[in-house]
Amino acid sequence: MKRLLKMTFLGVVTLASVSNGAQKSALDAKTLFERKCAMCHITRRPTPEMKKSLVAPPIMGVMHHIKDHGLDENEAVKFITDYVLHPSKEKALCEAQGIERFGLMPSQQGNVTEKELEAIARYIYRNFPPKGFRHRGMQR
Repeated sequence: MKRLLKMTFLGVVTLASVSNGAQKSALDAKTLFERKCAMCHITRRPTPEMKKSLVAPPIMGVMHHIKDHGLDENEAVKFITDYVLHPSKEKALCEAQGIERFGLMPSQQGNVTEKELEAIARYIYRNFPPKGFRHRGMQR
């Protein structure tokens, strides 16, 4: 009986460790996004006043376009990682007016690693856009 309890206890500890590790990983990805991406890609719908000073599209719109192209999570992670490091008009999934308004995203090589990008991409794929989001398109 003790051995069974001990094994069960160890199993619970192991599961708790995995769960805490997953939470830490998600937190790290959120923190990475906030530190490396959110200064340009805001996380909420901009007010009309905010729209005047945006330097990049909000992340909700970015992810709306990625998901609208039918990319699953793994495809989106691969796309985001490649695009952020090697952006081009040919690869862009946004509407032409987005590039016209904001310009092409500058490469983030040297600012973020592939491993960090993979974590960030999974985080934003899973969290943006939020449920109930409706894309309004770009309004100047």
